[in-house]
Amino acid sequence: MQVWRGVDQVPAGFGPSAVTIGNFDGVHRGHQSVLGALAADARAAGLASVALTFTPHPLQVHRPDTAPPLLTGDTDRLELLERTGLDAVLLCTYTLDFASQTPEEFVRTYLVDALHAQVVVVGRDVRFGRGNGGDLTTMQELGARLGFRVEVVEDVTAGSDDAGASVADEPATRRWSSTWVRELLAEGDVVQAARVLGRRHRIRGLVVHGDARGRELGFPTANLDPAAAGMVPADGVYAGWLRCTRAADGTALGEDSPALPAAVSIGTNPTFDGAQRRVEAYVLDRTDLDLYGQEVVLELVERLRPTLRFSSVAELMATMTDDVDRVRRLLVG
Repeated sequence: MQVWRGVDQVPAGFGPSAVTIGNFDGVHRGHQSVLGALAADARAAGLASVALTFTPHPLQVHRPDTAPPLLTGDTDRLELLERTGLDAVLLCTYTLDFASQTPEEFVRTYLVDALHAQVVVVGRDVRFGRGNGGDLTTMQELGARLGFRVEVVEDVTAGSDDAGASVADEPATRRWSSTWVRELLAEGDVVQAARVLGRRHRIRGLVVHGDARGRELGFPTANLDPAAAGMVPADGVYAGWLRCTRAADGTALGEDSPALPAAVSIGTNPTFDGAQRRVEAYVLDRTDLDLYGQEVVLELVERLRPTLRFSSVAELMATMTDDVDRVRRLLVG
């Protein structure tokens, strides 16, 4: 899959293409259904399939104080988009200047002149251009005038695909959405979130130095940088897998890097009156790992318990031992 980080990187003469526009945060099962169909239909019609998306998320620019946490950073979003079969992604840097384009300026610059779109696939609630002034009718009018066809994709709901996975206590007609995933993660329900995502939820970040308290207790942990990408779910202890993706010198380690079973703690460590919320992972039975400066991905499998305050270090260690045993039974058998 080609990735262009700006319209100036699109090769001259690229196309003709079929293009869809969106944020695609999380690349959940609704996104996967739409993008997979776009890629297949474009291939059958002899067109290149392209997703036009944005970084940062537009809400982070317009309403940074109330923007929702992102499910995926750009690295994971692009990796997941590639899995849908797309030929290319145009990743546009979203700024106030970018947002000031009129609907027609946006369509001409990106869809027509750069991507030579013959088909543009959008939802009924599409909005684009200055002040979100462009809507579905605008896109259809521009398509008729500028030479592309507009196809409307309907919402993909939990009961409308063939995956066979349901989410507890939710109607089968609820549409797959990033909002739904955020709600589940805020409750710590990574099992149900994985059903909506079609995969386990990830957190990706650099390993940084912590208080070394876990090492002192016999459970050395990899502490993730607070700037790690991927929404951090509710505080608690989780079973998960840790995979190193980039060495401390910047070398990419690739998909062959082994996934290691880990007990993941999220919270402020109230037993020691901690104030900073942290994500840290203890790789089972490994005290020899030196992960400082490496980039790792955590994939969360199941929440074991909420964060607790313990009356003594001995009580904490006993519970941590039990946590590790539960992780081992769940992930290793």
